[in-house]
Amino acid sequence: MKMLKSTLAIVTAAAVLGVSGFAQAGATLDAVQKKGFVQCGVSDGLPGFSVPDSTGKIIGIDADVCRAVAAAVFGDATKVKFSQLNAKERFTALQSGEIDILSRNTTMTSSRDAGMGLKFPGFITYYDGIGFLVNNKLGVKSAKELDGATICIQAGTTTELNVSDYFRGNGLKYTPITFDTSDESAKSLESGRCDVLTSDKSQLFAQRSKLASPKDYVVLPETISKEPLGPVVRNGDDEWLAIVRWVGYALLNTEEAGITSKNVEAEAKATKNPDVARMLGADGEYGKDLKLPKDWVVQIVKQVGNYGEIFEKNLGKSTPLEIDRGLNALWTNGGIQYAPPVR
Repeated sequence: MKMLKSTLAIVTAAAVLGVSGFAQAGATLDAVQKKGFVQCGVSDGLPGFSVPDSTGKIIGIDADVCRAVAAAVFGDATKVKFSQLNAKERFTALQSGEIDILSRNTTMTSSRDAGMGLKFPGFITYYDGIGFLVNNKLGVKSAKELDGATICIQAGTTTELNVSDYFRGNGLKYTPITFDTSDESAKSLESGRCDVLTSDKSQLFAQRSKLASPKDYVVLPETISKEPLGPVVRNGDDEWLAIVRWVGYALLNTEEAGITSKNVEAEAKATKNPDVARMLGADGEYGKDLKLPKDWVVQIVKQVGNYGEIFEKNLGKSTPLEIDRGLNALWTNGGIQYAPPVR
């Protein structure tokens, strides 16, 4: 009788786990493979992260993360389609199954990771923080001088609460004006409707690059929050979560190992480094655990690049944004980008 009760308890527990997600394990990968592409949610137009180029192609570091996932799954980085979403739409699109992955300058927080039916795989695309963009005419050098300012803020973001906390904590007053899109916020700063534009600093640099006279505006030195930006998937599909996580880690590990889009194929054939051999599929079957081909890392780097290549192409000193690696440098170069090993 005790054995029967135990068996029933196990079956009941399994059923409960199924309802919360286990029954769905593998569902996203299966659906993606069946339709033949990854549906990726990106921003509604943020230079450096995801924005249409002159031909309509979506470019940027967030878009390239999705291309890397497609390269891993299909061996073809072009097998991805993009949905441009504003901040209010992004989570609903993922929760509803409209998109397979959200890669849209989205901050990882406890409430988002635990309370919305979503999961952050843990790979951080870009370590960021909220700052302030002002016109030089305002004559301020510090956020502490913004008492009484009118501030443009994009609705549906972590910025609203962080700015409120910062001003309250420093005994300052401000008037918020919220907008649905980042472009609307930037245009309001340019027109003089508000004194300050606030957002993640990366977004401020991106928006400044789109203004008629970018050199008339400056990002103030303060960073008032932690904003680790990364991809998001639905909760309950551990298989898909693991794929997205390890695609991100592969981007970092290959940069650390000196594996680039130019040498990855040669290294896969001739490397004597055991770590590199495992990573590139020359030794072992580490793609099998992820239900990916043996050369999944080779395809990612060959077609999309390693993390450093992707960063420099979209955000680095050779781009209009001219963003320094900073915290996003590898841990071996003074940054905090660090990935577990493929083994």
